[in-house]
Amino acid sequence: MTETATAARLDAAFADAGVTGWLHAVDIDSGAQTGTGADQPVCTASVHKVCVLVTLHELAAAGSLDLTEQVECPPAGRTPGPTGLAAMLDPVRLSLRDAAFLMMSVSDNTAADLLLRRVGRDAVNRTTARLGLTRTRMAYGFGEMLATMREDAGPAGARALADPHVIARLRALDPARTNRGTPRDMTRLLGALWRDETCPAEYGAAMRRIMGLQVWPHRLASGFPFDDVHVAGKTGTLPTLRNEVGVVEYPDGGRYAVAVFTRTANPAATLPAADAVIGTAARIAVDALRAP
Repeated sequence: MTETATAARLDAAFADAGVTGWLHAVDIDSGAQTGTGADQPVCTASVHKVCVLVTLHELAAAGSLDLTEQVECPPAGRTPGPTGLAAMLDPVRLSLRDAAFLMMSVSDNTAADLLLRRVGRDAVNRTTARLGLTRTRMAYGFGEMLATMREDAGPAGARALADPHVIARLRALDPARTNRGTPRDMTRLLGALWRDETCPAEYGAAMRRIMGLQVWPHRLASGFPFDDVHVAGKTGTLPTLRNEVGVVEYPDGGRYAVAVFTRTANPAATLPAADAVIGTAARIAVDALRAP
């Protein structure tokens, strides 16, 4: 299948699901690639936690921190979120590497901000710049980003997020004013991580292990329902946005980095078709890369 034909199939799949979508996929070893809108600026949302993860391990490899270092997390001041430390009620003490596990496996916002306070936003931006992610930048911590949403939504709070006029003014949904990247930048990051170009091999293996423990099967992984195909990824979600980036590994050794970003006009929190098309589109792209 030609790249043009693949792009047409991807666009049709996104349209059928009621979303606008942008995708880039690359064979990590050969460099073959495909996609649609690969250089479109997108809001990364929690996908940016991959950048935090890589920065953390780079600093550990350089001896600037110890991944077993313990951090305290009192109940007061936690970043809002439905999972992990964000949803817990009692004081917690844990290591940096266990906070990284929570950040990636259940997208724990509190764990992410604990790590971000330890490494610093500037360090995250230096890491992405060093790796050649020229259009990727972290403007806010995760709690800060959520705070902009509360401020922009106004006194009606979360109820206002059903109003398209409110959605349109949210800084968190504007790539020019929030944490951002492109699908191509994200596959470049994943390729570097899987080739051990971000850190020495032991740190790369640790990151790949954590990304393989993500619990959400309804997006990228849904396109690869095979016991012998391994998917490691990170989702990102905000009102009208559903994203996931990850690596699909086949038993024959094929490794494919895929980044999928979508947006819909429907502000509903539950849109199964919008979730599922991430897996569908990823499968279309990977099948095209694997075709003879």
